[in-house]
Amino acid sequence: MNSPSKASSGFSREGKVKRVYDVSDKEIEFEFTDRISVFDKIIPSKIPYKGETLCREGAFWLKEAEKLGFLTHFIKITDKNKMLVKKVNIIHDYNKINKNTKNYLIPLEFICRHYVAGSLHDRINKGKIDPKDLGFNKKTVEYGEELPEPFIETSTKLESVDRPLDKKESLSISGLTEDEYNNIIETIIKIDSRMSKIVEKGGLIHVDGKKEFGMNEERTLMFIDVFGTADEDRFWDKKLYEKGEMVELSKEFVRQYYIKSGYKKELYDARDEGRPEPDIPALPEPMIKEVSNLYINMFERITGEKFR
Repeated sequence: MNSPSKASSGFSREGKVKRVYDVSDKEIEFEFTDRISVFDKIIPSKIPYKGETLCREGAFWLKEAEKLGFLTHFIKITDKNKMLVKKVNIIHDYNKINKNTKNYLIPLEFICRHYVAGSLHDRINKGKIDPKDLGFNKKTVEYGEELPEPFIETSTKLESVDRPLDKKESLSISGLTEDEYNNIIETIIKIDSRMSKIVEKGGLIHVDGKKEFGMNEERTLMFIDVFGTADEDRFWDKKLYEKGEMVELSKEFVRQYYIKSGYKKELYDARDEGRPEPDIPALPEPMIKEVSNLYINMFERITGEKFR
């Protein structure tokens, strides 16, 4: 497959793990690199085949969303680690977004959680979230417990560091109406229900994940970017979970490495105290191979397809 970027597009911008190329006034191309980032830091190590697995996983889920009747920005895969998508406007000035704005990226990330894990568990332990607000009829919950109902949060998409938002600010900065916001919540719950059924066939539990959206030229909601990959979402092995083990089968595996090494604490202490942030160390070679194998294995278990 030939990539449009080789002939007709120019390099536009670069994220932590993706490069974006302008193809035309209405199309852009994503290139998924083998870079990996945690805690908003790019690790100075490349993970072989990571970009290709994320690209193909992303396309898989965008097609599933379309099967359910949702709109997406996906057009086609153009190379092993590249996809062509519809272009939307990225508006950094929140004051320029309102209920009439069309063809734009909604500047929010939506995080939907189905189990007590990660930062949710930390906030419960610190008393920042009451288990009753999550639907529990008890004061304490354990790591790994299934939530009585999906718990959806929002954070900023276009700021240098993701910032958690309440519903009022989410509506204010995004230009969404209350009905449009509620439609996004319903859309997430529907696609996550589909995702859970699909990954269960691969012996996985879909724990949580983030999604992004935009409005098209008619101001109709559509999925933007990718979701359901080993970068955007958290998965556990179903059989091991039933034995009481929560084994991380996503980028969370790498996050845990840096948590155990002490780097996360060092980084967050520096951020809290306004000191220069310490450089993130590279992954050791055996870990790079292990992470690469994880991404390949997860691609096969998520999609049901062979990587090669």
